[in-house]
Amino acid sequence: MKSEGSQPRPLTRIFSVWFRLGIQSFGGGVATLALIRRAAVDNERWVTDLEFTNYWAICQIAPGINLFALTILLGRKTGGALGIFAALAGLLFPSITITILMTAAYAKIRHAPATQAALHGVLPATIGLGLVATIQIVRPLAVVAHKEGFDTLLISALALVGSGAAIAIWHLPVIVALIGSAVLCALHAWIRTLRGTTAP
Repeated sequence: MKSEGSQPRPLTRIFSVWFRLGIQSFGGGVATLALIRRAAVDNERWVTDLEFTNYWAICQIAPGINLFALTILLGRKTGGALGIFAALAGLLFPSITITILMTAAYAKIRHAPATQAALHGVLPATIGLGLVATIQIVRPLAVVAHKEGFDTLLISALALVGSGAAIAIWHLPVIVALIGSAVLCALHAWIRTLRGTTAP
């Protein structure tokens, strides 16, 4: 899929797209990530699959709220400095308003059995959305790794499993897992470069 993000978009269009995302962003970060990817890659074609994945990888390294960082990157990509403000305003205005209203309503009905049952039902759906978003982000990286060869695919899988184990099993800080994965892949790329330059 070819990206059309190099062409500046009208600020009103940027705002309206992010406004719709803000209205639909129920289910937490993973659900919102899936919505953003669909809008940016499939619907608006601001970026390609691989560009979106790279943007998300940059957001993992940066401190703070990842979705805000992603919104800033995509806003700048589509509209420059003003695009950042249009994207953030579009995302935050409806979501903050809805959150305030829902919090006020929840305070009155939080002990109702139907409310508790509904909350339990939301969790599986959120996990499902997270799995979809994960597959969509991993897919372009897997395609690139496969094209580069089995060794790159193996290193990518090792980085994936190793970083997950570092956090889930050994309880290492997230930044340590990210740096370790980055060093592993950078070292592999350097070795591939050496092999390419020294090959007869």
